[in-house]
Amino acid sequence: MSIELANESGVDAPAELIIGAARFAVAAMDVNPAAELSLLLVDEDTMADMHVQWMDLPGPTDVMSFPMDELVPGGRPDAAEPGPAILGDIVICPEFAKRQAKEARRSYDHELAMLTIHGVLHLLGYDHAEPDEEKEMFGLQNSLLEDFYAERHRIAQAQRQSDRDTKLLTNIGFSDVAPVDAGPEATGPTQPPSEDE
Repeated sequence: MSIELANESGVDAPAELIIGAARFAVAAMDVNPAAELSLLLVDEDTMADMHVQWMDLPGPTDVMSFPMDELVPGGRPDAAEPGPAILGDIVICPEFAKRQAKEARRSYDHELAMLTIHGVLHLLGYDHAEPDEEKEMFGLQNSLLEDFYAERHRIAQAQRQSDRDTKLLTNIGFSDVAPVDAGPEATGPTQPPSEDE
């Protein structure tokens, strides 16, 4: 999966988290791993211009998606294997997202991960214009977000365990244990032992 992220917003944003959320959602939705996706972070003025131009709605918004190739997640089991495709572009406004997260009492990182997954679902044809569509899309979004966090937690836990194991092995192997064939003269005291020893 080729994912490119460009931050033109002037606001710091966790690129690894955003790319990770996009990669996870695309894989979970069974999209061809050779597909391409572009993520663009923009300022509020740019997002407001895009919102008017493409949606005919005033002011900035949090996320917009611009699908390229029409893809259907999963597909039929007897269908030919789909080839690589360009999913499209997801545009996120971090400044808007930061304010929205504060109002909703969510973390900024959570908001960005959620908006990224929301954007991926739009690229795959999901929408929330009608109540039934909204229920389906937001249910799927919440499920993907939960699974994404569970996967990140599992990876972080495995990394912590690996780090502890490495530290333990390093301490045992190089600091506390003398070589197996080393005699007392290699590691022992420089003076002969007293009779009490």
